[in-house]
Amino acid sequence: MHVQEWLETVPAVSIYALVGLVIGLESLGIPLPGEIILVSSALLASQHGDIDPVILGACASAGAIIGDSIGYAIGRKGGRPLLAWLGGKFPRHFSEAHIATAERSFEKWGMWAVFFGRFVALLRIFAGPLAGVLRMPYWKFLIANVFGGILWAGGTTAVIYYVGVVAEAWLKRFSWVGLVLAVLIGLTSMLVLKRKAKKVQVSRPESGAEPVPVGDSAP
Repeated sequence: MHVQEWLETVPAVSIYALVGLVIGLESLGIPLPGEIILVSSALLASQHGDIDPVILGACASAGAIIGDSIGYAIGRKGGRPLLAWLGGKFPRHFSEAHIATAERSFEKWGMWAVFFGRFVALLRIFAGPLAGVLRMPYWKFLIANVFGGILWAGGTTAVIYYVGVVAEAWLKRFSWVGLVLAVLIGLTSMLVLKRKAKKVQVSRPESGAEPVPVGDSAP
């Protein structure tokens, strides 16, 4: 059964809780399809009036912020042994190559890696735990976490919701032409943000440059 078809059988309150829970677990470092659940729920909200997109976006934002904060605390306490353990449990997502790539992004971009990492699947999983492992000052992490979480969760909900509303209205007037145009508008706006975030992920520190300390040097 497709995700959206399954969500149609779930009460609205359960959808809010499910979105917040899945995104929260993904944000604290567990590889889950948070973005798929959010997109499917937002699209469903555009088709069914009993799902409030504002509440949906708020639950998604809360899940992202709280999950990242828990991930930060776990990473700060567990340190690098935690990354090694995650690599054994989830080798596809926490391989040494992926960890190295994410760490270089953090060393170069600091709190901006947390902010833009929200828009990249790999960094979205890494951001909280890795920021804790690298001992980024929590106030910096929290600022990037809050703004990134709200922009990603709220923005995704709003874009997909209005794309769905416009697509449904256009579909009645212009059949499939309206649907295609509406979807293209939504996808273009999402891809612009993802492309910018992707540049942060793949950027490398300048050759020979000393890594920029991310946080304090406390043990």
